[in-house]
Amino acid sequence: MKVKDRMTTEVKVVQLDTSLNEAFRIMKESNIRRLPVQDKGKLVGITTLSDLNQAAPSSATSLSVHELNYLLAKTKIKDILPKKQTVFTVTPETYIETAAKIMRQNKISGLPVLEGDELVGIITETDVFDALIDILGVHKPHSRIDVYISEAPGTLADLTGMIASKGINILNAVAYHDDKKDRYKAIIRVETLDCEPILQEFKKRGYDIESVLTVDSMEE
Repeated sequence: MKVKDRMTTEVKVVQLDTSLNEAFRIMKESNIRRLPVQDKGKLVGITTLSDLNQAAPSSATSLSVHELNYLLAKTKIKDILPKKQTVFTVTPETYIETAAKIMRQNKISGLPVLEGDELVGIITETDVFDALIDILGVHKPHSRIDVYISEAPGTLADLTGMIASKGINILNAVAYHDDKKDRYKAIIRVETLDCEPILQEFKKRGYDIESVLTVDSMEE
């Protein structure tokens, strides 16, 4: 799955001369928490709701509502945008997991999507979570088997072949390294609520089954 499959294409943006008042309004009306900042059509930064809140006068201020609104209208995005802000971006062809890694490593919650110099979208942590749910989730009754596997070539093929020999359909499967136990784990979802024949065969072949979950509704 790529960024283009999940990004929002109707991107709300602000300019360097946009007031904080206007930025707040856009975020509230669009129910968003971040706005790419452009200057003459080019991306120059990104500002978040947290940035705006930090720049706005404290709620404990003695300023009147009129004075507060005046300050928010007078203060521009260029006044609060860091001078040498590093803007992390991705392209529509970037893989979702790469975008997630960039967000995680840099502790950011959204990435502008550029095609050349053109801003064509934005992808957020919520989009990544939704993609993960779609990749790993199953929207029908099934059984989930978590089993530790070796790094030997053909291990996954052995597991899937074993399940196929029982005439049971595999809905999805994923393998990853469990850093805490320093072992590889496979998560396999099969289209049956009775996975006992599979479990018995796994045990016969020496596989270490961590857990089994039967999901008989649409949600896990």
